[in-house]
Amino acid sequence: MEILSLKGDAPFEIIESLSQRGIENLTPPQEAAVRKGLLSGSNMVVAAPTASGKTLIAEIACVNAILSHRKKAIYVAPLRALVSEKFNEFKGAYPYIKSAMSIGDLDADDKWLSEYDMIFVSTEKFDSLMRHQISWLDGVGCFVFDEIHMLGDPSRGPTLEILITKIMTSCNAQIIALSATIGNSKEIAKWMGAELVESDYRPVKLAKGIILNSKVYYGEDAPEESAILNGSNSIPEVRLAQDTLLQKKQILIFYSTRKNAEAGAKRMAAELGGALAKENGVALAKLSNQVLNVLERPTDQCIKLSNLIKSGVAFHHAGLLNPQREAIENAFRENLIKVMCSTTTLAYGLNLPAHTVLVRDLYRYENSGSGMLGVNEVMQLFGRAGRPKYDVEGRALVIAQSKERMEELYRTYIKAKPEPIESGLGMVPVLRSHILSIIAIDMMNSIEDLEKFFQRSFYALQYGSMHHLKRLIREVVQDLEKWEMVEGFRGKYEATKMGKRVSELYIDPLSAKWMIDSVANVKDALDALFMISNTIELRPYIRVTSKSEEEFAAYMHSHSGSMMKEFSPSDYGNYDPDGAFATALMLQDWIDEIKEPEIVAKHSTTPGALYTKITNADWLIYSAIELSRILRVSPRRLIDIRVRLRYGVKEELLDLIRLRQIGRVRARMLYANGIKSIADIRSNKSRIAGILGKEVAEAVLSQLM
Repeated sequence: MEILSLKGDAPFEIIESLSQRGIENLTPPQEAAVRKGLLSGSNMVVAAPTASGKTLIAEIACVNAILSHRKKAIYVAPLRALVSEKFNEFKGAYPYIKSAMSIGDLDADDKWLSEYDMIFVSTEKFDSLMRHQISWLDGVGCFVFDEIHMLGDPSRGPTLEILITKIMTSCNAQIIALSATIGNSKEIAKWMGAELVESDYRPVKLAKGIILNSKVYYGEDAPEESAILNGSNSIPEVRLAQDTLLQKKQILIFYSTRKNAEAGAKRMAAELGGALAKENGVALAKLSNQVLNVLERPTDQCIKLSNLIKSGVAFHHAGLLNPQREAIENAFRENLIKVMCSTTTLAYGLNLPAHTVLVRDLYRYENSGSGMLGVNEVMQLFGRAGRPKYDVEGRALVIAQSKERMEELYRTYIKAKPEPIESGLGMVPVLRSHILSIIAIDMMNSIEDLEKFFQRSFYALQYGSMHHLKRLIREVVQDLEKWEMVEGFRGKYEATKMGKRVSELYIDPLSAKWMIDSVANVKDALDALFMISNTIELRPYIRVTSKSEEEFAAYMHSHSGSMMKEFSPSDYGNYDPDGAFATALMLQDWIDEIKEPEIVAKHSTTPGALYTKITNADWLIYSAIELSRILRVSPRRLIDIRVRLRYGVKEELLDLIRLRQIGRVRARMLYANGIKSIADIRSNKSRIAGILGKEVAEAVLSQLM
């Protein structure tokens, strides 16, 4: 179907924008979506491979809602990086449509968004906005949910399911759901009352196969020898990388753990790095230096990554710092990094394809044991192969050690269909926060109304029975009432002041109960850090060591168990005080100004994991401050500790770090030179440049005028 055939049905601006981008024809899934009512407001579930044009379907629906119906449109995606990517793409295509992105503060109603027509948000941010009862929800004409297969994700799935159920219950708007892999797409479309668009169209042909020794086996119905890998290395993944590089292409290799990804990158650099370094030596050296210096003092991981980048190779996992991740992702897009060794952090959404993808590790090791990756996840990883505009074909591969294993893997991953997505809604911890939010915004106020609401959920459709869910709903409401977060009268429930605030703060009611019970007992910084660490939001905890166990025993003895003596562990569900205390000790090291490399080594963590914990701890201590205000407990001590957490400083530096350009390192430099307060800076202006340097000193002193 030609783009021009949309004239009269779609706003002219859509046709103009597509033409300017060189898009003349709709892809098969795009054409099917138009024929099934995309422009007339039909709900739609689109299940099609990567790069088949799903985002453009969403774009057409959004712009149509904005320009034809004078409504807003909201694009919801599970990852912040994906939200940012889609926002930038849309802004470039439609600069005249007022577009905004909101992925930050979860305790804000962002009233400013009412001025915008196209809004991009993360799943959690949109849930938070709903909890703050945004006034402009009725003005939304189109909702897009990207990566709808995340319904089956244990952590994000329930929030996504509740959000869609809320919208279907309270809004008269078009819903577009997108995914590359849905095993039960008809079931999801039925739940949403949506038209189903299924397609296997892929503009870049994808060859899926299995490596055995030095050969790749493809085939439609059974694996058959198809290609011999060029290269001389006996290690399959290295030989595949050699073969890919000889074709002037890039390769993305997926590993099960951070350790494996780093080891794989080291191996690749040793075998391949010389040639890659010669090709782009200057640019790689610049990138290497950038990655090395994201912290004031590089950690071992920073040094390791920096050295590998000089060879044109990088590793990618959640333990990296955000600036490092962004830098190497951009370098891979620009074809500067040729070989990327990653955990599955790159599996979803981000437009970061390569010509060749290898899923090197097919087993995942978790606390509950090990198991093979699911078909859905492997298909998501495979979807990174094949670069539109660069490749006419891509290849996605796994490795077998024997012919028998090859045939098994072929049946399991190459020919298999995606598994069905299953609702994860039927558990008390999942329901607790969402039921409180529904009551808090006066959406549903009785057990019967809650049951009707959940009758509209994917869980109810999938399992065909509400018996289990009804029992859990009553159990959760009873807990919330016992915790004084809701109060009931003649069968009607409403949130208390505390309950509303807990819902707005976006913390689990059980975590809130612990902090409510504990906050009055906080006597020092370690008490406060243990309080916020002993929550659901700060899990998973860092590894418990024999030393941290000893320190916990000493803490309990010296404090007489002040934080816990009145409470039974069973009051707080899955209770792990040793792990919480070990995490609190890491945060204590941070606010005691222990250097990042030392913290990372001492607590067996990574820079990325450390800063994630610090960010989450900041949110939790802010929540504790807000709860203490309602309880009429002085938050002064907690406010000071929050500032210390944010900057990683001892109490004596609190005055200095109030100034911009002054962080933990510069504040300590000033303090060591006898400059201990802002007043000291005022009276020693001539000395500041000698301590901080002329440029920084000028920026600091300008704040005192």
